[in-house]
Amino acid sequence: MAESKRGPQLARAVSKALALAGAVLLSACATVVPRGPAPAPDRPTAERPRPSRGDAGGVIAGVPQDAARNRVALLVPLSGGNAGVGRSIANATQLALLDARSQQVRITNYDTATGAAAAANRAIAEGAQLILGPLLADDVRAVTPIARRAGVPVISFSNDVTLGGNGTFVLGYAPSQSVERVVKFARSQGVTNFGGLVPNALYGSRASSVFLRAVEQAGGRVVSLQTFDRAPAAVAQAVTRMNKDAPFDAVLVADGSATAATAAPLLRRASPSTRLLGTELWNSDRAVATQAALNGAWFASVPDNLYRQYAQNYRARFNVAPYRLSSLGYDAVLLVVRISRDWRVGSAFPQSRLRDADGFAGIDGAFRFGRDGVAERALEVQEVRGGTTVTVSPAPTRFED
Repeated sequence: MAESKRGPQLARAVSKALALAGAVLLSACATVVPRGPAPAPDRPTAERPRPSRGDAGGVIAGVPQDAARNRVALLVPLSGGNAGVGRSIANATQLALLDARSQQVRITNYDTATGAAAAANRAIAEGAQLILGPLLADDVRAVTPIARRAGVPVISFSNDVTLGGNGTFVLGYAPSQSVERVVKFARSQGVTNFGGLVPNALYGSRASSVFLRAVEQAGGRVVSLQTFDRAPAAVAQAVTRMNKDAPFDAVLVADGSATAATAAPLLRRASPSTRLLGTELWNSDRAVATQAALNGAWFASVPDNLYRQYAQNYRARFNVAPYRLSSLGYDAVLLVVRISRDWRVGSAFPQSRLRDADGFAGIDGAFRFGRDGVAERALEVQEVRGGTTVTVSPAPTRFED
């Protein structure tokens, strides 16, 4: 990304924030280990916290009794089909409070699986001044008007950029940013002719729009863009249609690694040297590196260097690997802890601080909230190589204005 007038300030702000994140992680783990597989969402593994290292703010279920600390509500699914990822996020917020040794914030967990609106009403009635979550877009839509009426900001974990604004902030990994980043990198490596495979759904529609715009802005050309339904033979049929316009320098597959791995050998029948490109979905897809057909593929991702240390710390405490999305919970707490230095106990959360143009940083690297309330992230580009992923283009240290 190009340098901006705020570049030096951002670099300093990010450096300080990363130093905090690195310090709290390294205080609990001295070595870096590869990411371990997370439990499958439909068979979540029970997470058993070890004895506490002392009260560092704490995470409780129920009414917070500590009137000396600012009250933050965490709204995530703690039961039902998404309980695994919800509990992992909840554990991550606890870990962040312990690591940061915050004495100014108390987090209370609320289960959105039994009703996000009910959870929000209960949280606000019990004194929450800030809401972290929910995770699912529909739950954010249910919570937003309730929180807005109460004047309580929401930092959601969704990646739906249409939810941002009017007191709601989107911390999730936005698909548009990952597509733009990987297309820009591919173009810098000489890729000119692009193809695209996108699911016939809302995600695919949004991804295709961003893809077409990103390729045009980068000076490339989209030779073919094909959609596919969720049917066993649909991907093969889409590739057959696409191959009529071959060859391609690179093809974006706006879906998970399984779809991309299915498409790869079919695409290479007509374009032997084509490079596959992925979206932010690959960042949390544990199977990406294990798919031999994806060797050489590129995808944009939040940086993983601090995440690996965080994962070791998490495993040491909870005896299980974290879900990749749990880092959103950790980073949300780091953000709140930083702002809490200027947040007088009992007063409204200083929402304007979330719009700090110099940005913030945490496990997932540097980010800042734009006017639309969506987190703009500094992304790196990774390549699938020999059963692992390697960084081929580091995350930038400066945001464009």
